[in-house]
Amino acid sequence: MQNPTFITLKKNAKQDMTALKEYKLTILGDCSTQHLATALKGYGYQEGYNLNLFDSDYNQIDAQIMDDTSELYKHQPEAVLLYMSTEKLYENFCETAPEQRENFADLTMQKINNYWQTLNSKIKTNLLQFNFIEIDDRTFGNYANKTPSSFIYQLRKLNFALMELVSQTKNAFLIDLSTIQNTYGRQVVHDDKLYYIAKMPLSTNILPEVSKQVLDVIKALNGKFKKCAILDLDNTLWGGVIGDDGLKSIQIGELGLGHAFSEFQMWLKDLKNRGIILAVCSKNNENIAKEPFEKHPDMILKLDDISMFVANWEDKATNIKYIQETINIGMDSIVFIDDNPFERNLVKGMIPDITVPELPEDPALYLSYLKSLNLFETASYSENDKDRTKQYQAEVGRSTMQSNFENFDDYLKSLEMVATAHPFEEFEFPRISQLTQRSNQFNLRTIRYTEAEIEQIANNDQYLTLSFSLKDKFGDYGLISVVIMEKQDEKTIFLNTWLMSCRVLKRGMEEFIINQVIETAKENGFSKVTSEYIPTPKNAMVEKMYAKLGFADLGNGKFEANVDDFEFNKTNIKQKREQK
Repeated sequence: MQNPTFITLKKNAKQDMTALKEYKLTILGDCSTQHLATALKGYGYQEGYNLNLFDSDYNQIDAQIMDDTSELYKHQPEAVLLYMSTEKLYENFCETAPEQRENFADLTMQKINNYWQTLNSKIKTNLLQFNFIEIDDRTFGNYANKTPSSFIYQLRKLNFALMELVSQTKNAFLIDLSTIQNTYGRQVVHDDKLYYIAKMPLSTNILPEVSKQVLDVIKALNGKFKKCAILDLDNTLWGGVIGDDGLKSIQIGELGLGHAFSEFQMWLKDLKNRGIILAVCSKNNENIAKEPFEKHPDMILKLDDISMFVANWEDKATNIKYIQETINIGMDSIVFIDDNPFERNLVKGMIPDITVPELPEDPALYLSYLKSLNLFETASYSENDKDRTKQYQAEVGRSTMQSNFENFDDYLKSLEMVATAHPFEEFEFPRISQLTQRSNQFNLRTIRYTEAEIEQIANNDQYLTLSFSLKDKFGDYGLISVVIMEKQDEKTIFLNTWLMSCRVLKRGMEEFIINQVIETAKENGFSKVTSEYIPTPKNAMVEKMYAKLGFADLGNGKFEANVDDFEFNKTNIKQKREQK
């Protein structure tokens, strides 16, 4: 999983990309960004994107943002990448009067905030901003950390202020150049000669890594990110083989190499707390495989952290497919982590879409290697994510219970399902935005929304919105579906967006939702609901959904339903409708 070289990216940038997904990106820099644009174009090709790039001229940020007729606004980008370089920042700092330098970071943040506000007032786009690489002019030496008059003091203050601003700006995302330099070193990231000659702050050696970080964010914004880590056990989560060495002899804890496994588990637990699903796939007897989780005092991960535990003597590819089908997410959303090259190659050969990192031979290097891959990039986070493990554990319980019923309808009735529907509420905006970014299979038009856009829709009388939650006797699914209806005229409303978590597929929830859509349209005086299916590589499962649920098929992906004579769908879900 090594990044390609800049030379490879230059070759990629010349490839025919007409069959790839187009993504419009504008680059604005106070430095030369031609090599960066080439690297991004080439890395986009590797990741399946045709980046339609507008790379502005040198030091034209103000001119492009402030001029309503600029190429930026004609380009109508899906994202704007702002590169304000530390080198240019230092020049500005040196030109600032000494008595005013303590306010340098504050004044710079005002400028950045003004850029963001101006862009947001003129165009619907995502804002990607490089933070600032640290360079120390050594004017004060180590004393620079003590005086606000030093450049490094203002620089660190600026990076912190950027994090605060981006946390308050729902369509803004930082690309962490500072961490890239901390990882690779100043000598790799910066080429003095290249900067003095061409005003390019980034060396060509680091451009592939920088491009990867930008594309990671773009992919996350487009709903392409990892949701699940499937874990081997022996010599992966602990040192040794539990079946041979026994509980007392496996390596884990503070001593020796055991410390490396403990820190690896800490990281995995943090991922779980952030909302990544953890599953186990081990060649082992289940009772032996679970013993460390239940009895070893130094285990960081417990059984409660694992959404699905599969330990048997089947081949791992078969077991991974079983896990994937049970938790019902795309195979390309899964990372398989195993120390054994044979098992890794088997899984890669049989499941091409899954991500299988090539772990180093030395367990002490596992964690740093996996962190370097940045596999779990995300464009959103909500409090709901913390409950994801419990939700998937409940799903395994439902699947187990289903096998005890011969009649599927009887099984659904036994779940005692209760659903709620209400207009979007403010506390739900992060989760709703997240669902639009995550949902790929059950997504009729596959439109992604930022939190800011969801907030605008919720407060716009042109739209009617519904969020749906579901509970059953095993637990609470939480918010699992989103509907946005857009008023067309006095009698017609368009079902602009309908997406749903596949965890509740074929439980009667889709029938319940359409019934609620028709009822909501009727209550608001509409006699016709129109809808549309836009095909993507992942949503073929819902191609006939509207027709199945009672809409007339008009052809070319268009559907409509007459409200007054609509025949409501049968469902086993009880109704608990809430009003705003």
